[in-house]
Amino acid sequence: MADRPPRPLSAEFAAAIDWWREAGVDCDFAEDATDWLAPPEEPAGPAPPVAAKREAEPPRELAPAVKPPPRVDVDKAAWPGDLAAFRKWWLASDTLDQGGAYPRVAPRGEAGARLMIVVNQPEEGDRDQLLSGPEGGLLQGFLRAAGVPEEATYLASLLPRHDVAPDWDTIRSAGLGELLKHHVGLVAPERILVLGRNIPPLLGHDMAQGPAILPDFNHEGASIPAMTAGGLADMRRSARRRERFWRCWLDWTYGDT
Repeated sequence: MADRPPRPLSAEFAAAIDWWREAGVDCDFAEDATDWLAPPEEPAGPAPPVAAKREAEPPRELAPAVKPPPRVDVDKAAWPGDLAAFRKWWLASDTLDQGGAYPRVAPRGEAGARLMIVVNQPEEGDRDQLLSGPEGGLLQGFLRAAGVPEEATYLASLLPRHDVAPDWDTIRSAGLGELLKHHVGLVAPERILVLGRNIPPLLGHDMAQGPAILPDFNHEGASIPAMTAGGLADMRRSARRRERFWRCWLDWTYGDT
């Protein structure tokens, strides 16, 4: 069969229009006539009243999200003068902080302890007893290895309750360092072990990079040997830090009977 020449484009359009006409859709159809160019009809009935424009309110002063904690009572004469009263005051005084999500936890031990151990703060899960969680477990293992009976230790914390993100600048200015010195004076231990790098500066000592044997702690005529190291949480994460701490402990206590 001979090839047919292509149909003109106009013929193609005409054929398409004829097809749609045969199908009965050659025009727009509706029940009612529609004027596509007419403007939109106005709504029936009276227009709703326009609300009066309110004057802009003056900007409100926003209260600070966090209030700085109150300073520890600077009148040292008001601080309890014996250990039993101090423990009660530690749990109830409104001058230590402004509350928090965690409860206050009291120190534990007896005056004249062979070793006073000071940590930054209670553990997150502490409720009735200081260091009752994994950090306390690590400390108990150390004391057993060191041959120090638990009843011969006094355990205290710098902060009265657990704080997820302590503001150490505020803590330094709040007077907690002086309160810790007073606490040490009430306990009058034979030795002091500080576990936390933020504590020595509050006692007037610069913290070295590793565990350090500090000059004797001097307070109100008492001179007590002191040693400092990193916190228990850091030791739990690093065997090397535990080893370094143990070596420093042996050097510090060498010759003890």
